[in-house]
Amino acid sequence: MASSNGNNIPATPAARVPFLGRLRAYFFTGLAITAPIAITIWATLWFIDIFDAWLKPYIPSYYNPDTYLPFRVPGFGLVFALITITLVGALAANLVGRTLIGLWDKALHRTPVVRSIYKGSKQIFETLFLQKGTSFQKACLVEWPRHGIWTLAFISREIDGAMIGLEKGRKMYAAYVSTTPNPTGGYVFFCDVADVVVLDTTVEDALKLVISMGLVFPDGPLAPETELNLAGKPSRKKASRRKAV
Repeated sequence: MASSNGNNIPATPAARVPFLGRLRAYFFTGLAITAPIAITIWATLWFIDIFDAWLKPYIPSYYNPDTYLPFRVPGFGLVFALITITLVGALAANLVGRTLIGLWDKALHRTPVVRSIYKGSKQIFETLFLQKGTSFQKACLVEWPRHGIWTLAFISREIDGAMIGLEKGRKMYAAYVSTTPNPTGGYVFFCDVADVVVLDTTVEDALKLVISMGLVFPDGPLAPETELNLAGKPSRKKASRRKAV
């Protein structure tokens, strides 16, 4: 077919994707959409089934709806656990509840084998949920595993060198380098205060950076602090806010 301007140049037909190629593209597009939804539903149901298998045998039959209905009610074990945990927390908020929990706590601390497990798990849960235990103080950068490579770490506490068999008066940090994307595994190391760059960011934002494998950065840059905040001193951001006020 000749073009409309009078030249005898044939029009180039548009490249057409083969039918099987389009079907394959449609399939992978649908798979990318439906697979995360299916995995989320499966993981949720699996989590609910685990709680039901653990807790439903301990629920009295007159409280269990499976006794009265011709079908099983999924998730009732999880709901029962949430209600029970909330009631225990409400009980611990008054004087009588605190007294009973204190007696239970003393009894477990005096049990030879159980006390080590109980004490460790209690410290972990208090740190995670109540912010009563010892938690990470600040996020920092350290040159690890070799010179020129900087690794994001978390300062656990400031220590004296004598606490780990080094010279007395040597200011050091006990720090933790976590793995990614699972931050529960990692390494504990001790280093001089001068070898650490303390960051003016929150521990939560630093953890997001670790869990996301470096994809999710905080809103602001990971700038070093001008004043260390470990001894209650204001950080650079807090100091600037006070001046503005």
